[in-house]
Formats: sequence, structure tokens, C-alpha cells
Amino acid sequence: MAEVISLGCRLNLSESEDLRAMLAAEPNLVVINSCAVTAEAVRQTRQAIRRARRAHPDARLIVTGCAAEVERAALSALPEVDGLVANQAKLDPRAWNAATKQAAPYPTHTRAFIAVQNGCDHACTFCVIPQGRGPSRSLPVSAALREVDRHLAGGAQEVVLTGVDLTSWGHDLTGAPGLGHLVAAILEAFPDLPRVRLSSLDGIEIDASLFDLLAHEPRVMPHVHLSLQHGDDLILKRMKRRHLRADAVDLVARLKASRPEIAVGADLIAGFPTEDDAAHAANRSIIRELGIVHGHVFPYSARTGTPAARMPPVAAATIKARAAELRRVIAAERAAWLHSLLGRPQQVLAERDGTGHAPNFARVQLAPGTQAGTIVTVTPTRIVEGLLA
Repeated sequence: MAEVISLGCRLNLSESEDLRAMLAAEPNLVVINSCAVTAEAVRQTRQAIRRARRAHPDARLIVTGCAAEVERAALSALPEVDGLVANQAKLDPRAWNAATKQAAPYPTHTRAFIAVQNGCDHACTFCVIPQGRGPSRSLPVSAALREVDRHLAGGAQEVVLTGVDLTSWGHDLTGAPGLGHLVAAILEAFPDLPRVRLSSLDGIEIDASLFDLLAHEPRVMPHVHLSLQHGDDLILKRMKRRHLRADAVDLVARLKASRPEIAVGADLIAGFPTEDDAAHAANRSIIRELGIVHGHVFPYSARTGTPAARMPPVAAATIKARAAELRRVIAAERAAWLHSLLGRPQQVLAERDGTGHAPNFARVQLAPGTQAGTIVTVTPTRIVEGLLA
């Protein structure tokens, strides 16, 4: 069976599981499903290639994913790499020139990551992902339901819908008004499915039906991760984002008013070009204003060919310091949130590593011997290395 090494986002994780099944009969093959969202992600891709070659000196080593598009020439020149497969073709067996035998579904996680959308039609000034993923495409409802059914047959207890621009799902489909339509269809088709979770959302695209599900539907997990990127309006405009700070604040306030237990995550970029001290302060303050407890902080890195790469840069040392400060503020917010959960029962989906996730995505340490794939009630009494226990 081929070894597939997955880097980057949940969409890549979902696609990697499909690659493992598709390439199940292919011997002596290593696939690097790469990421190129930042310069650091490309560096990690190169490291993964070198490690894979050392571990498998005689294997055929193929690179796919976003870096295989935006860094094609550089990766092709690496002596460890035997070939590249285009990102948009990686789930087509013909692209691999290999006999493919569909494996029985056996998820590597008790949560099923299902890619229902790919590509992006927007043009954020810092982002190369449209170059690597192409235009926005939606998985039709019927195909999404088949994927959910397949994963449930393999024992998954939670479905995580993923995409590059997930909330744009349906814009290219006739009669599909938005992502809420798909979520409702899944809930209706699978009444015994305990949990549905959504990956990163563009808040400005959350329509009324999706908001209603997030705010009121108990099987939709009380956890939103926003593609926020910054807390300063001028920087958001220079990023060519479609929301302003007030939009994010209003969205979270309305969600929490309807569902107080909802946990908020967000992506934030530190040190975007032209970011001055006041803009950084706005970026820092939005963490507390929104109550961000699941934060991903990305130090800005210029990507060749993007408009932001031509803007006046912030000094590298300043970017590093600002990113560290944002992470400290998020850590403090998260620590206070975890303490607020002590003594409160949580329904935890057990993973295979002895931990699990509560509905709000808090990670919980489980008792030894807890069976993976079961949902157990845990009332945490302490915090151990960032985990409820």
C-alpha cells in the first residue's frame, strides 16, 4: 500500500484518506500531499520530502498538493522527487498511471473529513491558494451524501465538512442556495449521525439558514472557526477581504446570544505589509473581543506573484514579535476558557490516541481503555498540559 504524507489543511487530510484508498494496491510508492499557504509550509514540504526519501530510499516519491502547483519548478528540481501530480488531478486514477483498487473504508480518525468544496474565486492579496486549487467547485448534494454514508459505514461518529472556501459551497450548483442547504440535507438523510462539524468559515458568507443551524441545531457542533485574518479595517481592505471588524463582532455576538456555549476559533495574520502599531493593537484586541480560544496565528510571509508581496513590508523581527504576542493573548484567552469548563460534563468523541474532542472542540484526556469511536461523558476536574482531564 502507498504511504501518503499529508501536510496543511483539513481539505488535504480528507483528500489524503481518499488517496490511500485509491492507491491501496500500489506498492513502493510514497506520496507527499503538500501545502503552500505560507513560505513556512513550503519549507515543511521540502523537509517532508527529504525525510520520506531517507526512510524509503527505493520508493517512487511523488509530490502533489498546492506546492506541486505554485512551487512546481523548484520541487521538480529536487533530487529526491520522482515526479509531480497536478493538484486538481490528484484524485483521478489516470494521473497516477497505476492500477487502483478501492480499499474498504477504514478511517484513520473517528471523525470523517469530507471535502465538499474546492478552489476559490476570491483574490485575497496575500494568498496563492487559488493558483494551487483553481476556481471554486462544489460537490453535489448526492455525492456528498454518498461520502457521508461511506464514512459512517467505516465507523465515523462525526462528519467534518471541509473546503478551501467552504461557505461558498453551492454557488456553482443549480438550486443549492448555500452551505446551510447541504448541512440540512445531511442531517435529514442521516438521523442517527451524532455530530456534524464545519471547518474554516468565511463569516461574511454565513447565510440565514446556516446561521440558524449553528445557533440552534444540537447535532451541529457549537464551534466556529472564522477565516478572520485581521482585526484592523484598513488592513482588511488591503488584504481584499470582504468583511470589516464590525461584521465579525456582530456575527459572534449574535451566535453567542443564541448559543452561549459556542467556541470561537480564527485565523490571524501577524505583520501584514503596512501594519503599524495601531493596526497590530486592533489585531490583538479582537482576540479578547471575540473570545478566540482556538487560534491559528500566521506570521506574514510574502508569496511570489501576489499583490501583497509588492506592498511595503514589516520588518521580519517585528513580524515574529507580533505573532508571538498574538499567540500569548490567545493562550491566555484559551486558559481562562478551559478553566470555565471544569466541573461541567462534556460529551467527548474518543480518538485512538487516548484523547477526544468535546462538542466545543476542547481536547480531553480520556481514561485508559476508552474505546475509540465512542462518545463518553467526561466531567473534567483539572487541566493537564492544555487538555481537560
